[in-house]
Amino acid sequence: MRELTIAILISLGCLATGQVSAQPALLKQAQGLFKPIPTAAPALPGNPATPAKQELGKMLYFDTRLSESHALSCNSCHMIGMGGVDLQETSLGHRWQRGGRNAPTVYNAVFEVAQFWDGRAKDLEAQAGGPLVNPVEMDTTPEHVIEQLKGIPGYLPVFAKAFPGVADPLTFDNVRKAIAVFEATLITPNAAFDRYLEGNAKALDADQQAGLALFINKGCVACHNGINVGGTMYAPFGVVERPGAEILPEGDKGRFAVTQTASDEYVFRAASLRNVAITQPYFHSGKVWDLRQAVAIMGNSQLGAKLTDDEVDKITGFLEALTGEQPKVTLPILPPSVATTPRPKP
Repeated sequence: MRELTIAILISLGCLATGQVSAQPALLKQAQGLFKPIPTAAPALPGNPATPAKQELGKMLYFDTRLSESHALSCNSCHMIGMGGVDLQETSLGHRWQRGGRNAPTVYNAVFEVAQFWDGRAKDLEAQAGGPLVNPVEMDTTPEHVIEQLKGIPGYLPVFAKAFPGVADPLTFDNVRKAIAVFEATLITPNAAFDRYLEGNAKALDADQQAGLALFINKGCVACHNGINVGGTMYAPFGVVERPGAEILPEGDKGRFAVTQTASDEYVFRAASLRNVAITQPYFHSGKVWDLRQAVAIMGNSQLGAKLTDDEVDKITGFLEALTGEQPKVTLPILPPSVATTPRPKP
């Protein structure tokens, strides 16, 4: 009788200790919907990576002299060591201006279908130039970027090493290429969920497995799937019920600004949920700081589902299993300015 009872409990996915046992069907289902983050940076089409190009990209990523004021770098809004974000509702830019949208994480951005919330940049290379010339962000121009870098003598041999065999390696296109190669290395493998997808069914605890099952069965997976658990498609914010203006500002119509297509009003790229537990605040507006609240809002707005507190807790627990190993980046030693280097403009 005792053996029969244990067998029944196991068949129901339970153990006497109250822990959920490995669920082969759930694991197989997850493996069909998601993929683990690789341990090596992916190749960028048309932009092969080399150690020299990667090192140059890292230097440029951290160099504030690429901004008009010499006060901002790529790292200012996408901070290495802080989840690839700045933990701000919207980022501070040139002359203390605030950006219009929350800065998404740079971690694992290489796996996104496109860059920015509205997808206006097709890849990391296209994205890398955007903040440089945005008057609200770094407020420079392609021409001044090159003038600035050529005014720092130590950069010339670094560009020549990263882009050998060309007459003029120090170009704006090569600035973007180098930054993109570095950013492609900012991946976060070996999360508990990655280990689960690789076949270790015990990598997720009982509640996290229950949260994964809810995540799939409630329909979250329709937009949040693939290697990045999101980032592969566009969707309206408010498929079933549009959030209030405090979360979905009426003036920001999302992808409509790119396509000018009426059906793209309030459509945004579905966010990647990788490392979501450490990249608050949430949504393009950055108005929500509590991950549990964000889960509940998405249930209402996207699925028309009033999630119970227990369901929210379990889904949130699953999302916490998406935090991977954070990149360890050694700060670069940047070439010094000289007397003739262009000076900052306030």
